[in-house]
Amino acid sequence: MTTIILGLESSCDETAAALVTDDRRILAHKLAGQEAAHRPYGGVVPEIAARAHVEILMPLVETALVEAGVELADVDAIAATAGPGLIGGVMVGLVTGKALALAAGKPLVAVNHLEGHALSPRLADPDLEFPYMLLLVSGGHCQLLRVEGVGRYRRLATTIDDAAGEAFDKTAKLLGLGFPGGPAVERAAAAGDPHAVPLPRPLVGTAEPHFSFAGLKSAVLRARDAGIHRADDIAASFQQAVVDCLIDRTRRQLADADELTALVVAGGVAANTVVRGNLEALAAEYGLPFVAPPQWLCTDNAAMIAWAGAERFGAGLTDDLGVAARARWPLDPEAQAARGAGVKA
Repeated sequence: MTTIILGLESSCDETAAALVTDDRRILAHKLAGQEAAHRPYGGVVPEIAARAHVEILMPLVETALVEAGVELADVDAIAATAGPGLIGGVMVGLVTGKALALAAGKPLVAVNHLEGHALSPRLADPDLEFPYMLLLVSGGHCQLLRVEGVGRYRRLATTIDDAAGEAFDKTAKLLGLGFPGGPAVERAAAAGDPHAVPLPRPLVGTAEPHFSFAGLKSAVLRARDAGIHRADDIAASFQQAVVDCLIDRTRRQLADADELTALVVAGGVAANTVVRGNLEALAAEYGLPFVAPPQWLCTDNAAMIAWAGAERFGAGLTDDLGVAARARWPLDPEAQAARGAGVKA
């Protein structure tokens, strides 16, 4: 019998609702972005984001149900992002999920947003089996994980300061490329020379397994202030530096890994075509399939939350209505703290 999961996502500046089945059919997916509201500030303003989620989420749920041709009573469980993320937005989605679960008498599945990303490739590729190596690269996180099963994640590396996606956003702001930063930098980089500006590759070639991008952001600022480089060239050189860091760190883990089914990338930065292309070539070096979700499934969305909910529900993992929203929620709570990473570990 087919299971239908309603998924809700509101951890940052995307409000989304989706209905997904356990046989990987996306019955409906509705998403409302907030780019216009945040563009004047060059980044996401948490209070503006939370208020928008309050206004938009329930209409999206109602529209998704109509589009899918199902009633709330037909849904088997409600999956809502419970963290990590901007706490105001997370609370909006989780409280809405609790209310729907209580009203309909349905189980609640509190989903870790990172688990949504980690499992999203399995929504896109039915042949992807555990265990796989995952590069989870987004605006708030940059990690390498061994994904061994639903709820079973072993963190191999993390950022000791800033995430790659955060570096993309900061670079876009420094260069006046617009918001959102990731796509803006990629567009500018396409017209630039990736070797024109000498930029650092933090931690590349070191024995330490982790990532670092704070120094790279500072180098971009210095390159801009020097006044001798085109913005497109700085963007291209920055993007190449990030790619070199990601490839070097991932190669280090692949060299020590065994019994992997694939190299997988997920998260917002996974939508970058240059990042994808280089990771695909790296996977080929090690004789591994390369799996990346469609670009729309890389950025924040509710389909991945519904799918993670379906995987957890199928494993008998549900939550009571007292579950709390979390601003921080590591996938591998047993991982040793990385140097300088603090709460980002």
